[in-house]
Amino acid sequence: MAFDIDMIKKVYSQMSERVDQARETVGKPLTLSEKILYSHLWENKPNQKFTRGKDYVDFAPDRIACQDATAQMALLQFMQAGKDNVAVPTTVHCDHLIQAKQGAAKDLQKANETSNEVFDFLESVSSKYGIGFWKPGAGIIHQVVLENYAFPGGMMIGTDSHTVNAGGLGMVAIGVGGADAVDVMAGMPWELKFPKLIGVKLTGAPQGWTAAKDVILKVAEILTVKGGTGCIVEYFGEGAKNLSCTGKGTICNMGAEIGATTSTFGYDDSMERFLRATDRNEIADEANKIRQHLTGDDEVYANPEQYFDQVIEIDLSTLRPHLNGPFTPDLATPVGELGEKAKKNDWPIKVDWGLIGSCTNSSYEDLTRAASIAKQAVDKKLVPKSDFGINPGSEQIRFTAERDGLLKVFEDLGATIFTNACGPCIGQWDRSDRKGEEKNTIVHSFNRNFSKRADGNPNTHAFVGSPEMVAAIAISGRLDFDPMNDTLINEDGEEVKLDAPQGIELPELGFDVEDNGYLAPKEDGSSIHVKVDPNSNRIQLLEPFDPWDGENLTGAKLLIKAHGKCTTDHISMAGPWLKYRGHLDNISDNCLIGAVNAFNMKTNFVKSQLDGKYDAVPKTQRAYKAEGIPTVVVGDHNYGEGSSREHAAMEPRHLGVRVVLVKSFARIHETNLKKQGMLGITFDNESDYDLIQEDDTFNFIDLKDFAEDKPLTIEIVHADGSKDTIKANHTYNETQIGWFKEGSALNMIKKNNKA
Repeated sequence: MAFDIDMIKKVYSQMSERVDQARETVGKPLTLSEKILYSHLWENKPNQKFTRGKDYVDFAPDRIACQDATAQMALLQFMQAGKDNVAVPTTVHCDHLIQAKQGAAKDLQKANETSNEVFDFLESVSSKYGIGFWKPGAGIIHQVVLENYAFPGGMMIGTDSHTVNAGGLGMVAIGVGGADAVDVMAGMPWELKFPKLIGVKLTGAPQGWTAAKDVILKVAEILTVKGGTGCIVEYFGEGAKNLSCTGKGTICNMGAEIGATTSTFGYDDSMERFLRATDRNEIADEANKIRQHLTGDDEVYANPEQYFDQVIEIDLSTLRPHLNGPFTPDLATPVGELGEKAKKNDWPIKVDWGLIGSCTNSSYEDLTRAASIAKQAVDKKLVPKSDFGINPGSEQIRFTAERDGLLKVFEDLGATIFTNACGPCIGQWDRSDRKGEEKNTIVHSFNRNFSKRADGNPNTHAFVGSPEMVAAIAISGRLDFDPMNDTLINEDGEEVKLDAPQGIELPELGFDVEDNGYLAPKEDGSSIHVKVDPNSNRIQLLEPFDPWDGENLTGAKLLIKAHGKCTTDHISMAGPWLKYRGHLDNISDNCLIGAVNAFNMKTNFVKSQLDGKYDAVPKTQRAYKAEGIPTVVVGDHNYGEGSSREHAAMEPRHLGVRVVLVKSFARIHETNLKKQGMLGITFDNESDYDLIQEDDTFNFIDLKDFAEDKPLTIEIVHADGSKDTIKANHTYNETQIGWFKEGSALNMIKKNNKA
């Protein structure tokens, strides 16, 4: 069905005028990204030309999507905003708190038993404030959004970094922290630095084993995990039209892994087919009326170098299948070359698990392509050498796939069909063959493969590939298997070869479902009372953070100097910690426990300047807080890479950390720090990172003059009494400095509401 059709019609009715005015204001043809951005300005009329990568701009997103792990904190914050209802269409999706273990039915039952308090809280808050609620088992947020809410030319924000998946249906969809979402829920503008633009020209069409997934695996190699920071990646060209809508979604989804603000594609026939297949004919009809405004101008795509800040060209006809990893999603290797690379790096060749699904690759087409390989294995009497796990993207996909016999194909291969949920992709996996110190290898079609990500084990080497390639590798049980050239020995001792995968873009009999898992909110939720047990260890009402006292910050101690990659998984782990996402104090016991201490190369083992002893990071920090001593966290490049989880900013703030000083930030995490009243700053001279010693004290000697575009001066006092004075830069504007002064952006909202 088509949700919020009146809102979509309103967006489309205004788009022609706004795009024409934006083109006149900018004085040149427009990319699709610019059309959507300029037509969603908070001030409505695009009367000003904005400088990419410099100007902060207020936007008016059309809708918000939240997953259950981040929705808890977002809604706890919204409850403090003093509003009766959300200002824009908003949904909550329960997909993160379901652990994959025995199979869909038993795992879902277990989740409902163990997390019922959280689900009940989210359902009641949603019903009270006019928020659509998708029950546990309904599906993974981004696939459900793509099937029900995404629309070409729209703007959406979501409390998950992979909100960008909706770019596959022509949206500008951006992952944010919960505090950003609260602004929009409360009817306020949403602020974003106007993005730079990267154009990716696609030519040709995928051949044989090459899939849409391989496009983003290649782009990740080119741009690395931080190359897209501050940018929108816009895909175009004849090759783009040769990809399915869900294939486009896969590419946009993993744009989060290159740090991109978002990624998007222009409206085309594949998007129209997907809209009509998902019972949204009315939206397709409306989109067709303004089709020229739902893609970039012809001149832009004809001469992209004149309109994009960077241009990449990829020929899909010659693109080879890739596997990326381990431990980082940008380490790309063409299939067929991985064996030699693995031996050189001592990566285990034997593959223990093949996992297919997640928000990245769980569409009907994905399942058909993987199932075509699985069926060959059954027909050719091949016994899989690895275990299999499957996560369908939504109940609609699961129901349709079961009807069409796809799930039986996987089951005949011995696969476990997990719940329509994130599962192993986010660490919600009770792995049946738990490994200890032994190195092991898994392959999956997910988006991230950071250390400990899937199973909590630092010795698990995870490689990312397309669903069909994952199926083939898992059947062979070897990382060095090349299905395009290698053969396998079947049960009869015969040598057999797998044929290239065959996929079905959309189900020939149409999608079907008995219960999609959606619950509409009450029209009037004023009578609903949201109860939170003060003794609960899962949900905790929030207390406002203290405002800044207006004085220079002096005597701050170093908590940890993080070495190398420090993602939000390192700062606030998922997995078993997900159950505390609604309880700030409890989840703060995982604060920075995955970060590597640069002085001893250990995790969760830092020196306290109170007694000189080494202990866990949260315990050490709680001791500093008890003594009223402010602390500083120091980090490397792209600090806060990965998930949008604002807990990675809220936990240090709650425990008393005042400053995060790094070489560079990932976009979402930097914003989350600002929203929570933290001081997030970067070294003016990156080599000053090396000056930081284990017993250092920091004096911020000109913080009283905190101002836009004005660097800060830091005096670093070492244990021997010597000092270094360094400069640190920041990107705070006047509004964001206001958040810092008030103690958080939420404090500012409450103050303005009272006024």
